[in-house]
Amino acid sequence: MSLGIWLVGGRGSVAVTSMIGAFALRAGLAPATGCVTELPEFRDAGLAGFGDLVFGGHDPAPVPLAKKAEQLGDAGVVPAALVRAVHDDLAAADAEIRPVPDGPDQATVAARLVADLVDFRERHALDRVVVINVSSTEAAPEPHPAHDTLAALEQALESGATVLPPSALYAYAAFTAGCAFVDFTPSAGARLPALAELALREGLPHAGHDGKTGETLLKSVLAPMFAHRNLQVRTWSGMNLLGGGDGATLTDPGANAAKSASKQRVLEETLGYQPQGVVRIDFVEDLGDFKTAWDLISFQGFLGTGMRLEFTWHGCDSALAAPLILDLARLTGAAHAAGHQGPLTDLAFFFKDPLGDGPHGLADQWQTLTAFVATLSPRSHP
Repeated sequence: MSLGIWLVGGRGSVAVTSMIGAFALRAGLAPATGCVTELPEFRDAGLAGFGDLVFGGHDPAPVPLAKKAEQLGDAGVVPAALVRAVHDDLAAADAEIRPVPDGPDQATVAARLVADLVDFRERHALDRVVVINVSSTEAAPEPHPAHDTLAALEQALESGATVLPPSALYAYAAFTAGCAFVDFTPSAGARLPALAELALREGLPHAGHDGKTGETLLKSVLAPMFAHRNLQVRTWSGMNLLGGGDGATLTDPGANAAKSASKQRVLEETLGYQPQGVVRIDFVEDLGDFKTAWDLISFQGFLGTGMRLEFTWHGCDSALAAPLILDLARLTGAAHAAGHQGPLTDLAFFFKDPLGDGPHGLADQWQTLTAFVATLSPRSHP
């Protein structure tokens, strides 16, 4: 199956690291460490191979992919030798990154986005295209009646109104173009009811949101431990320090609030209550693409004995996220081929704030994911 991966934010660190990784894996230059879909459980799922992936995207930045890759190599995000080895692949992919279109209204912009997606699919004769949002985090949108139903949304767009945040406009364009959609950010994306309705009308799957790569990954492992051992978590506070473009974006209070809420939601969902404590996210420019999280957990045990747990997580944001981008593209493309439509709630394993009401503990999410993968096998559907 030939699979197009259209990246919203296609010249950013996560997108470029994903491309470097795919090209390196295709050429046998690196192991697939971090790619969940390369585990034995996924062997018979009918996923697109790394050689079947074609990349495109939108980004307002003019920096060529090869130049961005060199910067990532210099920063220690990816091996510099690997960047040199896939230079030609990056140059070819660079021709598929389009500037973000503009227009007098959102309906016009959406039509231009759709045209770019359709042109990409047809020129490369792709079986499926998955649009993945890896752009900057948005503030939560103000409620609008046009968000509630597809009829109201289409009427508003036809009138020339501006009613959708950028991530949701991309989801609208993706579904209109016949493409599946994944939101790797905490932005609205396809979560608006009108867009979920559009996805079902067009028979398309979507997944999200906010990729789980660091502190929240640890929360989804540790919170079930406390719940299953019947230990009362009194407080859980976290401090997150990160640099790069994501860190700079999160200096905006609205974007910061959206990200913080996404990171904290797993606790209430897993524990059944919300412990005291806060999540802080601060920008430290010198960290670049790396991040550090420090968490302090106080809990109460038998006979009221007070105890605590602390952990520190040091990670490289793009290196943690990039393999998940490849995983989600391959899984969502296979889900589309297998006839799945609507929210892919079984992909909760990958997200901080997943769609649906499924489990939030990582082990339970893994069981759900592997059961879902069995439905993707070519032997399990016509």
